[in-house]
Amino acid sequence: MNIKELAKTIDTAALKAKAVAQLTLKSKFSEQDAYAIQAASLERRYKRGEKLIGIKMGFTSVAKMKQMGVHDMIWGRLTDTMLMKEGSQFDLDQFIHPRAEPELCFLVKKTIDHILSLNDIGEYIEAVAPAIEIIDSRFKDFKFSLEDVIADNCSSAGLVVGKWQSHNMPLGNLKIELEINGKAVHTGSSKDILGDPWKSVLAATRLANQYEQVIPEGAYLMAGAATPAVYLNAKNEVTAHVEYMDSVSFSVK
Repeated sequence: MNIKELAKTIDTAALKAKAVAQLTLKSKFSEQDAYAIQAASLERRYKRGEKLIGIKMGFTSVAKMKQMGVHDMIWGRLTDTMLMKEGSQFDLDQFIHPRAEPELCFLVKKTIDHILSLNDIGEYIEAVAPAIEIIDSRFKDFKFSLEDVIADNCSSAGLVVGKWQSHNMPLGNLKIELEINGKAVHTGSSKDILGDPWKSVLAATRLANQYEQVIPEGAYLMAGAATPAVYLNAKNEVTAHVEYMDSVSFSVK
């Protein structure tokens, strides 16, 4: 197994929007190795000029964790080229087989270099906003193992973030709805994110610390999906509604 070569494979697939076979079909590696491949692939992005702007959480649904046979969440890194302006339009050609899922996004007020507790929230988290994540596995047919998806930066591809507001409001059970072309396709709740999205924030700091990733001031922290993801097609108008918050949207050419 060559971590740099595997990182190059997955990075090139993302850069050229061209699917590749699962890495684990030819190379067997551990979860720890998978994170090393992820880090190496991101280093290639940084060398091209991309900037780290935050991290995202995956498998924040207990049911999804059981389905995948895992006992913990996974996480990936977000860069500035993934951030899309709210209300913007994008071309499907920049992705392979993109899907959208509604989330909550937290804004980091102060650099996080250790594991946080609930008592630390006020010092390190500044605001919360409705958001939509675009996920796009670089593997053929959107099929992968746990190690594959971690190596693939947890399918991170894009994010759209709505209006920031105070995080002091109750966040434990907000209705969250994903709408395509004016029609609701999935409805969930913020409690579907680990039972409480704050648990996802704390888990993010634990996992980032485990893999020596500092979360910088001003970073975005995507807490995980509140509903199943929806495959995107041309001419889609995509909107996420979060109870007591403004909506967030984008469109597909």
